[in-house]
Formats: sequence, C-alpha cells, structure tokens
Amino acid sequence: MGYFLANPLRRFVHNPNRILAPHVRPGMTVLDLGPGMATFTLDLARLVGATGRVIAADVQPRMLGQVEKRAANAGLLHRIEARHVDVGGAWANDLAGTVDFALAFYMVHEVSDARAFFALVRSTLATGGRFLVVEPKTHVSACAYADTVAAARTAGFEIVDSPKIRRSRATLLSRG
Repeated sequence: MGYFLANPLRRFVHNPNRILAPHVRPGMTVLDLGPGMATFTLDLARLVGATGRVIAADVQPRMLGQVEKRAANAGLLHRIEARHVDVGGAWANDLAGTVDFALAFYMVHEVSDARAFFALVRSTLATGGRFLVVEPKTHVSACAYADTVAAARTAGFEIVDSPKIRRSRATLLSRG
C-alpha cells in the first residue's frame, strides 16, 4: 500500500505544497504522524527550511526506513527525524509543548483509541499549535468522522477550520 501512496499521480490530487504551505513556516517544528512513504514529509522538510525540523512518527519501522531513504535521496535527511511509535507514547515525551504543527493524513481511522491519540498529540503541541486531520471519504463515513472530531474536542482541541481537500474530510484544530 505504501508504494500506492507514494505514486506521483497522488501529488496531483493531494498536492502537499498546496495543502501544507498555509500552515507551515520556516523554523517550525512539525510532527508528521503516519508518514508512510514520506508523501508529505519531504515537502514539510522543505517548508520548515534549514532552521526547522520534521519528526516523522510511525508504528512501522519499514515505513520509517523508506522515509529516511527518500529524505537522504532528496538531501533533506538532516531536517527529518524518524521515530518509531511505541504503545505507551514514550516516543513523544521529549516533544511536550514543542510542536508548532502536526499532520495526520489518512491515518486516524487506523488508530485503536482516538481519544488517547488526540490527547498525546495535543501534549506535543506548543500553545497555539495547529493540527491538521485529514481522512479519506472512501474509508471514513461522515458519522465516523464526526466521532473523530468529537474525540479531538474531548482531548481539548478547538476547531479552527474545515479546509477543502479533494476526496477527503479535513479539520484544522488548535491546541488553544
């Protein structure tokens, strides 16, 4: 599935720069949750510039290996840190209050405990930090997505916007 997600045609439907540029600036610390084959990670690394950093966090070591390989080939490995996600959340302990922007693109529906997931992500965000959640309309019904947004609100997120992203349901959240 990872290679399908890295398909160059996908960039036409989900152009990373168009989706992310309004939210990411040079010098930011960005958390890319479930980066897969680095579909958005490399563009995030370009957007944060030389003084920023991207943490790519995934449960699959194989995907993280692909992120590192693609980042090295693009000359961006020095801006990207790959982290293996553990069940207890220890992978994020040192990120508390430091992340300016987080992205979860087509992955929250795979999380077993959405409330715990949102609470953990919120703990990593700096005051005023933003979190863009995007889910596929093909896998996530409107009702299921409403439950996702409710879980985010229960964790303390505020809804900022509902950006239009092709074939997707999307919400921009703020830590407040």
